[in-house]
Amino acid sequence: MIEVKHICKSFEEKDVLRDISTVFDKGKTNLIIGRSGSGKTVLMKTLIGLIRPSSGEILYDERKLTAMRKPELKMLRREMGMLFQGSALFDSMTVLENVMFPLDMFTHESWKEREKRAKFCLERVNLTDANDMYPGEISGGMMKRVAIARSIALNPKYLFCDEPNSGLDPKTALLIDDLIHDITKEYNMTTVINTHDMNSVMNIGEKIIFIFEGEKAWEGTKDEIMTSTNEKLNDFVFASDLFKKVKKIENWVNEEG
Repeated sequence: MIEVKHICKSFEEKDVLRDISTVFDKGKTNLIIGRSGSGKTVLMKTLIGLIRPSSGEILYDERKLTAMRKPELKMLRREMGMLFQGSALFDSMTVLENVMFPLDMFTHESWKEREKRAKFCLERVNLTDANDMYPGEISGGMMKRVAIARSIALNPKYLFCDEPNSGLDPKTALLIDDLIHDITKEYNMTTVINTHDMNSVMNIGEKIIFIFEGEKAWEGTKDEIMTSTNEKLNDFVFASDLFKKVKKIENWVNEEG
């Protein structure tokens, strides 16, 4: 569990985050949504310690991130898995070597043990025949799966995903969503996903935080979105004609029921 208490962040005289408080629950897919420039990326970077908040606290299972020194922060990051927007694979490394990279960095296991763990993680994301291939030789969806395998190599307690479906076709995006959701449940991780993909929200949004101009404007589940009366949230979620139609149908069902 990650607790966020009254987080504020300013750059020079510009307030980017204002008094944000929430809880990201263990074993759930927690989503942060909002328009470009809303502050959700700054919030994500603050959560993982890349940016220090101007005020407020962040607690990882009651351990205060904002009070940690470098050795403690390094130990905490050992418990984090990261899935970057562009996968961030090393072009000069094979698929297997990419997944082994965090094991090489943070463990003292033998090469055989690290290889075994990396292969297990690749099998978990349904990639068994690409070990010796390079990122440039595989598809975008496969690259995402390699990145997920790498993110769980250290068996993390916390998983952070930044726009995991960026650049993927809708079918592949759904497969990645389901994979992240299944792994979250399987490993009982605290997963935080930064996204603007409403398909992801409606597919795996167990808890959703909506950020608007640096403030938490709404919090709830994917089901509660459909009946929300928050105008700012509705303007964001139902910007497309498809979701407007879904909203109308949901309202009609509720009225008839």
